[in-house]
Amino acid sequence: MDIRLERLEGADAGIVLLGLDRPAAKNALGRQLLAEFAEVMQALTADRSVRIVIVHSLVPGVFCAGADLKEREGMSQEEAAAFVKRLRAAFTELEQLPMPVLVALEGAAFGGGLELALAADLRVAGSEARMGLVETSLAIIPGAGGTQRLPRLIGASRAKELIFTARRLGAEEAGRLGLVDRVVLPGRALESTLALAREILPNGPIALRMAKRAIQEGMGLDLTSGLALEEACYAEILPTRDRLEGLAAFREKRKPQYKGE
Repeated sequence: MDIRLERLEGADAGIVLLGLDRPAAKNALGRQLLAEFAEVMQALTADRSVRIVIVHSLVPGVFCAGADLKEREGMSQEEAAAFVKRLRAAFTELEQLPMPVLVALEGAAFGGGLELALAADLRVAGSEARMGLVETSLAIIPGAGGTQRLPRLIGASRAKELIFTARRLGAEEAGRLGLVDRVVLPGRALESTLALAREILPNGPIALRMAKRAIQEGMGLDLTSGLALEEACYAEILPTRDRLEGLAAFREKRKPQYKGE
């Protein structure tokens, strides 16, 4: 297995760890890992008990080295195009998971590895992490969403500079650019990402899903259409038991117990 899921329990119930575990290839994105990844995306999408997903690496010193170039070398043009299309679709499925998705980055995240991280909602990096969209140095372009997600995150001109130069960034520079949201001590990315997840976890799960939908879909709309989307998302929350529980807990000065219903 190249991917391992761990469902946390107790006070952390609702948090799922998605671990990349292909040590022999530094978590390179090959056919088997991609097939497992796509299968996991389908399962997570349908599981309403999952409130937060954290993507991380189980391989020390690397998050994901990018595409499996040894495997890619043996593909025909048609096979390579089909594989990249499946990879792009899989990362879009990650982006479209209804619950918040966080990434803990340690070590190297290059090419497709960084594109995977860009598809998440939030990124936490250990200070020794290194990352970059390096595809132009291989005479290709980022093909799993990098040319679209990076400029939306840090601006078009900065994204062009990083992609044109194939520059490799340290975590501190990535943090200054806004490519990652938090930079922490080396080896502490997963711990810090879990701490962030625990800040999110007590909040209403339906509200979190609707907030994510309103933000993500609204970014591609004009303001008037975005406000209409926000209204529609709010309307889905109004009949929920969680909304009534939030009001009752506020009135009674107690911690709310949300059930996602």
